[in-house]
Amino acid sequence: MDMFFNSAYLPSIFAGLCAASAALVIIDFVAYTSARYHERFLKEAEVELDDVLLNLPSNKIFDMTLALSGLSGFIAILVFASMSDNFTWSKGVILGLIMAIAAFPVPRLYLRHLKRQRLKKFNEQLEDALNAMSSSLKAGFSINQAMEAIANENKPPISFEFRLLMQEIRLGVPLEKALDNMCARLGSDDFELVTTAIITARQTGGELTMIFERLASVIRERARITNKLNAMTAQGRLQTGIIAIMPLILVFAMSKVAPTTMDLFFGSWIGIFVMMTAAVLIGIGIMVIRKIINIDI
Repeated sequence: MDMFFNSAYLPSIFAGLCAASAALVIIDFVAYTSARYHERFLKEAEVELDDVLLNLPSNKIFDMTLALSGLSGFIAILVFASMSDNFTWSKGVILGLIMAIAAFPVPRLYLRHLKRQRLKKFNEQLEDALNAMSSSLKAGFSINQAMEAIANENKPPISFEFRLLMQEIRLGVPLEKALDNMCARLGSDDFELVTTAIITARQTGGELTMIFERLASVIRERARITNKLNAMTAQGRLQTGIIAIMPLILVFAMSKVAPTTMDLFFGSWIGIFVMMTAAVLIGIGIMVIRKIINIDI
């Protein structure tokens, strides 16, 4: 027993046990974190799929995200290996990881883009719908019949949303609650005005025909101002794209023109840290520019 405690291997054994315990703790933490992130990813993706009315399981979006991320990393390594005269696996793996991380949020960003496009089209159709509802009320229709007429028109997405609204009303949901549900589902500021106007008019006995005409005028003016702001901020959006693309172009160009200079970046931890810091600063700059050019009306 004394020989065991006095053995030279004892510190190595304890060091190995400590390293194994630390590895188990790290692996358990990574597994728990990845499981929580996977669960949150599926929930958020399911909501985004419902927003754009895509009948697709949320786990398929996660699989597509992983596939796109891995494919982007592989293509980046392949392109870099074909263009660089002094390709090394360390540089290729670093570039592949950067491209894989950059491509990971692309499917979710595309879903959000589809949602914005759908909401934009809904807001554009809302002005004509309000004028049509005002004409229906003048002809003696009720508010439910006026909305039913919009639902029967084949003009998605507004006809589809009003169809869902009428289905809720037929199932016994009060009009005010159904309008609130539609407003929460769409997230449209313009339709929120319409919802508030309808609820207020039903409570106070206001004339909805004049209210709809005035709301249509307000929406038309907001659309005109929005288009003008988009034209004025077009340069800022162009700068955002240039800032995002230019570093990648410079990396490929410098790898071809001055490969020894790029070896200092890819071949040392200091160079890798400098590139990661530059990427973070570029991301912050893009977010600042987007914050400046996004003006709420």
